[in-house]
Amino acid sequence: MILTLDVGNSTVTGGVFDGDRLVLQFRQTTNKNSTSDEIGIFLRTVLRDNGIDAGKIKDACCCSVVPPINYSLSSAVKKYFALEPLFIQSGIKTGLKIRYANPKEIGADRIAAAIGAVTRHPGRNLIVIDMGTATTIDVVTGNKEYLGGAILPGLKISVQALASGTAKLPSVEIVRPARICGQSTIEAIQSGIFYGNAGAVREICGHYERQIFGGEKPFIVGTGGFARTFDDYGLFDEIVPELVLSGVKTALEMNR
Repeated sequence: MILTLDVGNSTVTGGVFDGDRLVLQFRQTTNKNSTSDEIGIFLRTVLRDNGIDAGKIKDACCCSVVPPINYSLSSAVKKYFALEPLFIQSGIKTGLKIRYANPKEIGADRIAAAIGAVTRHPGRNLIVIDMGTATTIDVVTGNKEYLGGAILPGLKISVQALASGTAKLPSVEIVRPARICGQSTIEAIQSGIFYGNAGAVREICGHYERQIFGGEKPFIVGTGGFARTFDDYGLFDEIVPELVLSGVKTALEMNR
């Protein structure tokens, strides 16, 4: 079995693969000050509570966009699983042709999502959209060229910014509102957040389609905690919640 970890700014998402099958997925709030023992005990506990013998974990791979937690995370895997985890970072094999001015700047989660998408859809022009703390919109061509993309504030950050930066606007639940023209302050914020983000994503994807793919429609893959918010809105051709974890697993297989 393989342990995969995706450390985001808000959430740590973990997965256990038995062969190609994802047999467990779990989440924990990210705490950059966590000790190796706290992380290790959590991981062992969540495996035990889900009926998985920690001794069956034979390898581990992580992608992290929170550098302060990496040392504790690595130490936890070494101490509690007797494994040396692989971290997705510049210099490892990805199967992608990175066309980025400085590859070291690319978030590990963006690379993992791109690997996951290419593995699922080989030979296709892809746009990979990860809706988490930030929303990233990345381009991968059919011959595995990672061209980069766009980053914009995620839905939760946008709501928090309105609530903290104004005197009267409240924090609201992130949902698709019943009507686009909100008839209360809460509905108005929900409308702006939902349709504003959907519009931004469609605008950027439209530019990619015209300027990069010559008008040929790429296949759009969505992932991340907020992707399902747009499940019935036609924003994506496919939503794959485990996309990053799958990419982490594939990266591990290419580098072991």
